[in-house]
Amino acid sequence: MSVSDSPPLVELRDVTKSYVEGDTSREVLSGVRLTLRRGEFVVLLGRSGSGKSTLLNLISGIDLPTRGEVRVQGRDLGGMSERERTLLRRERVGFIFQAFNLLPTLTVEENVRLPLELNGRSAAESGERARALLERVGLGTRAHSFPDRLSGGEQQRVAVARALAHAPPLLLADEPTGNLDEATGRQVLDLLEGLTRQGDACALVVTHEPGLMARADRVLEMAGGRLVVRETPRKEPRG
Repeated sequence: MSVSDSPPLVELRDVTKSYVEGDTSREVLSGVRLTLRRGEFVVLLGRSGSGKSTLLNLISGIDLPTRGEVRVQGRDLGGMSERERTLLRRERVGFIFQAFNLLPTLTVEENVRLPLELNGRSAAESGERARALLERVGLGTRAHSFPDRLSGGEQQRVAVARALAHAPPLLLADEPTGNLDEATGRQVLDLLEGLTRQGDACALVVTHEPGLMARADRVLEMAGGRLVVRETPRKEPRG
């Protein structure tokens, strides 16, 4: 089955999001429609304040739309309880935050193990998976360090490993290579794209990195509260 024939993983149906500021209602998103399918690697562009982070929060169920529907694997997030949305994020979403959001009281390995253990994996299995991912992002020797002993780039790599740990079908990333050097950034992108290309996941990545855009199946842009399709850059042959 091709990507275009697979059932939608995420659907946004005429989604509008407004925030009340004093006596004024400010509309951040307006009538957004979007379909994401397994196996897709999608890039999202937009100026600061254009609504990119709001869109990621709605797709993950961290926030709810003012109007419209957000569906993940056919389930309307607006019809779910807060606990149900939390469990959905825990099991099915990997979120790479721009601010890392690592737990400072846990070691690097413990941070990566956390989503696995929350999903019921054994300590032995969680530890093995965490160490393997840390090796892949070049941090195998820092497993027992605490986040405050790492550089910003190293913390971002830990955040990527944590997001990938439970092999979620949906990956949401906010500038995942913004704090990385070129070589490490390429390594992290290979991880993100590799999981997506296996057909088991979809990645929606906020970025301004030209190299990441060139990898995309689709390039979207937030402008004026709406989602605009950009021309997909020509991809270089892989071999």
